[in-house]
Amino acid sequence: MTRPGTDHLSAAEIVALLDLRPLPVEGGMFAQTFADEHGSGIYFLVAPPQYSALHVLDTAEVYHHYAGAPLAMLLLWPDGRTETPVLGSDLRAGQRPQLRVPPGVWQGSSSTGAWSLVGTTLAPPWRDEAVTFAGRDELTARWPQAAARIAELTPS
Repeated sequence: MTRPGTDHLSAAEIVALLDLRPLPVEGGMFAQTFADEHGSGIYFLVAPPQYSALHVLDTAEVYHHYAGAPLAMLLLWPDGRTETPVLGSDLRAGQRPQLRVPPGVWQGSSSTGAWSLVGTTLAPPWRDEAVTFAGRDELTARWPQAAARIAELTPS
């Protein structure tokens, strides 16, 4: 379900309107909206077949759902747990418009429809050295119960 004002837009139109560009390694399209010594924020658009590849940060990240289809996430916790929260506006269905991912939790996501537009906020701000990516085999060995979803959110 899209919010008023966005249901008629394509992913390509949103990319142009928000001046988004490819997000290296992770996937999707992004634009930084602010950065200072305390925090940073981005717009992030994912449209199939794109996805946000599984990665882990050394800082907390807060996601905000803005428009488009719900965003299906996968969280892989250091203690072996997995979670599959959905960012979106259907609160009765369990979706939430905001989600905090703590530092040290692996995260990846994909749109459940034509496209999903979210934002993320980090405090402290983004640093290239704060992100780590891993291969499918390494992640599947640690979280075998999520093997199918890990395969969807990692390059082959």
